[in-house]
Amino acid sequence: MAQALNTALRDAMREDPTVHLLGEDVGRLGGVFRITDGLASEFGADRCLDTPLAEAGILGTAIGMAMYGLRPVVEMQFDAFAYPAMEQLVSHVAKMRNRTAGKLALPITVRVPYGGGIGGVEHHSDSSEAYYAGTPGLHVVTPATVADAYGLLRESIASDDPVVFLEPKRLYWSKDELDTGAGTAPVGRAVLRRTGRSAVLITYGPSLPVCLEAAEAARAEGWDLAVLDLRSLVPFDDATVCEVVRSVGRAVVVHESTGFGGVGAEIAARVTERCFHHLAAPVLRVTGFDIPYPPPMLEHHHLPGVDRILDAVAKLQWEG
Repeated sequence: MAQALNTALRDAMREDPTVHLLGEDVGRLGGVFRITDGLASEFGADRCLDTPLAEAGILGTAIGMAMYGLRPVVEMQFDAFAYPAMEQLVSHVAKMRNRTAGKLALPITVRVPYGGGIGGVEHHSDSSEAYYAGTPGLHVVTPATVADAYGLLRESIASDDPVVFLEPKRLYWSKDELDTGAGTAPVGRAVLRRTGRSAVLITYGPSLPVCLEAAEAARAEGWDLAVLDLRSLVPFDDATVCEVVRSVGRAVVVHESTGFGGVGAEIAARVTERCFHHLAAPVLRVTGFDIPYPPPMLEHHHLPGVDRILDAVAKLQWEG
């Protein structure tokens, strides 16, 4: 996945000279996770810019660049490092197009490595998608596959709307073949990764492999689980989600961020409102606990795993 993201950035920069990268250590070092490796050498320091450690300043600079016709791609080094830039993101990036009655777009892509599972300490393992998804004016996407890492990043950079691009850092080393010309489903489209008749696991980003593993393990219990990868939190694909839920009648939402006020609460509400007469049981959630992210030795208790997912499926209580 890391190489797919790097390739997406390189291809975008080759095709469009207005695409510029900026962030802490994105130039000479190539980023903490080496996502921008080699780009400064190829495109120069003017287009792959190392910045001071000042996230509000980085995003504020990107706003000015976008206002003058560039397409900046910002890297926030870790999920919780992005919080000092929230004022710029919420007050200006998300609102500029509306504030100017559509005359001034800000085609900014904000890349954020996010989530746990790598033994990171405080400020290095947050799942902060609810903050972004709850801010009107932002698109929020998160790839879970190598192909989506490439395709969704290319589409995000080309978009005239600002995009928060959440990269599951524990999937950086996942591997698969990549055909850059094959194309992927567009932003705003969910993809059914596995069909099933008993219930559907609705998930995204770092929780997709866990859900696929749980679906495989569920076969031993006689359960046939579908797995739906949202890919995009905003815009949200109500049509596909509801089509799948209506076909099976039972759903569990899985994500590793907190449960209270999390994205899963919105998904459960939307599904209930739109699919009420098709549901055979309430929509359940399996999430991280409502606590600050725990120390590395305890994170395996915090992150949703196969057992917790199967426990939720068992609570749906169907026969056969």
